Amino acid sequence: MGSDSEAEKSAQKEKKKVLALAPIAKPLAGKKLNKRIFKLVRRAAGHKCLKRGVKEVVKSIRRGNKGLCIIAGNISPIDVITHVPILCEESDIPYIYVSSKEDLANAGATKRPTCCVLVLTKPAKGELAQEEQLKLKSDYDQVVSGVSELASSLF
Repeated sequence: MGSDSEAEKSAQKEKKKVLALAPIAKPLAGKKLNKRIFKLVRRAAGHKCLKRGVKEVVKSIRRGNKGLCIIAGNISPIDVITHVPILCEESDIPYIYVSSKEDLANAGATKRPTCCVLVLTKPAKGELAQEEQLKLKSDYDQVVSGVSELASSLF
């Protein structure tokens, strides 16, 4: 009598995610770009080319590291991440919002929800094999071009 179908439950979950989005979460990645972003984050996490959390990301940006900043859009309180996009713009680093911090954490191979990550093109320590470097670079370039298209349509 009171049982919802799986489709209805997932639709309700999606609605909750959208309701929890911060008003500053622009540009927000669409479904297709979301998949690409999470794939890139997974690959970067595997190769140690990922900075997780606001503190680490800010420190990395201030040190002059380049990459792609991915910020979760459902952060509360929003003040925690409001300075990150400004830092990114000053350093010419592309950034994009994704709808959920939980999904970002899953892709980044951590159990705790993550506010933001910075995907670097090279690992902080050591070197990658040429083949792996090329795969990471091609994924990175695909996502960055998608992000810049979204950003240019906004402004």
